[in-house]
Amino acid sequence: MANVQAIDRQLPRGDEIFLDHIAHFVRDPDAATRALASAGFAPTPLSVQVNPDPAGGAPQPTGTGNSTAMFRRGYIEVLFKTADTPLSREFDAAIARYPGIHLAAFAVADAARSHRRLGEAGFRTRPLVQMQRPLDVDGKPGTAAFTLARVEAGEMPEGRIQMLTHRTEAAVWQPRWLGHPNGAVALTRVIIAVRDVAEAVARFARFTGRPARPHRHGATLTLDRGFVDLMAADAFTTLFPELPIPDLPFMAGCAIAVRSLPETLRVVGRDAVAIRPYGDAVVARFPDALGHGAWLFSEQPQRAPWADED
Repeated sequence: MANVQAIDRQLPRGDEIFLDHIAHFVRDPDAATRALASAGFAPTPLSVQVNPDPAGGAPQPTGTGNSTAMFRRGYIEVLFKTADTPLSREFDAAIARYPGIHLAAFAVADAARSHRRLGEAGFRTRPLVQMQRPLDVDGKPGTAAFTLARVEAGEMPEGRIQMLTHRTEAAVWQPRWLGHPNGAVALTRVIIAVRDVAEAVARFARFTGRPARPHRHGATLTLDRGFVDLMAADAFTTLFPELPIPDLPFMAGCAIAVRSLPETLRVVGRDAVAIRPYGDAVVARFPDALGHGAWLFSEQPQRAPWADED
């Protein structure tokens, strides 16, 4: 059984900050959800995201929709375009660089407070956003609702890096979606290749409010739950030679804690997913429908396999 990080609850309290989810930007949502299923995840049905109208009118489309694979701690998401909006045009620009992960979201207890802190830390911020999407809750129509704190485009060139506060935990993490044939239980790390490690580390430290620990491949920010690994491009290529860098910066993958690595291998390895052992973990390339990058499956979420190489 994976040793999930010490804070074993879904949402943060006080000043805590968690790695909440990452998102693949994809062109074909049906192919992407089939790819998740083929790798042993249990994706939720597709849904269209909207912003509620403050005046009480009809909700307005954000321009994107999603499907998710929900874990006991955190989740992964596929995002796809649904309408022409400013947000979907940013989606278009990102996926033109490469299809794959372009979003990392950090959960906080109070998005408004984090929004103020980001401004005080020197980031150009956008107004707080109230976002929601429809879903089924026990056979009845329900809503997943979030408050998002975002920075202006270009402030975090790695992608859509944002804070959020969940307002409907029970609706989002329904027990029926938490079991996965591959044994996934938690999202634990996001791995990013960058041009300038020192600059990226300083910026992410300002963004998250957490210091980084340098190592010879780059640096790691330790959150209250989860990790952000920033690596120099040449170090990344040495550690992950099977993953060509399509462009920099490159949100190259994420680590998933699993119950049993042999169980995961039996499921993930039955399809055309390239896998290899890496220390006490396994690297599995994303199927093409999910874009460039890889999963790092491990029973030891607090340990990075490249730590043995320092």
